[in-house]
Amino acid sequence: LGEVSGGRIEWPSGNGRAGLPHGDIGFVFQEPTLMPWATVFKNVLLPLKLRAVPADEAAGRVREAIAMVGLDGFERAYPRELSGGMKMRVSIARALVTHPRLLLLDEPFASLDEITRFKLDNDLLALWARQRWTVVFVTHSVYESVYLSTRIAVMTARPGRTASDVAIEAPTPRDEAFRTSPLYNDYCRLVSARLAEAIRS
Repeated sequence: LGEVSGGRIEWPSGNGRAGLPHGDIGFVFQEPTLMPWATVFKNVLLPLKLRAVPADEAAGRVREAIAMVGLDGFERAYPRELSGGMKMRVSIARALVTHPRLLLLDEPFASLDEITRFKLDNDLLALWARQRWTVVFVTHSVYESVYLSTRIAVMTARPGRTASDVAIEAPTPRDEAFRTSPLYNDYCRLVSARLAEAIRS
């Protein structure tokens, strides 16, 4: 890395010990990674329990997060009783319950069928429109990246580096009309071309 020329970066989540954020970062994995023996409510509660958030406050935040992902009424359900898409919603709720400023998603919808994936893409955009967190979303799908993003970083494989940076200048909110628009198709072609260049390089 090059030497720092000046300035400073302040990160609000530090508590004096490096690597221990105070809930400013939410992470959603490729798999839901739910505790099979715990209900939806208790799965979403886990991050707050680990932070010793008072029970009354924690319960309210859990209910809020569950409602945000559209799972009202499933608080007492177990993972085995949920579909793949519902499990991923629980995982997203668990990430949101800490009220993060930065949300990291590592191919969260890759294993889902196309219909469920489209629905969750729309739900994620709706949540983002309300909350306006910063979102970093990893995907191998050109089409998903164009639909969700305001900016796409096309990465090389090894070593991993940014090969291209594409701004998606399309209005929000986005819906199925955008998916079938000439603008969407143009961006998909552009990103596909940049990806092909990255693979060749």
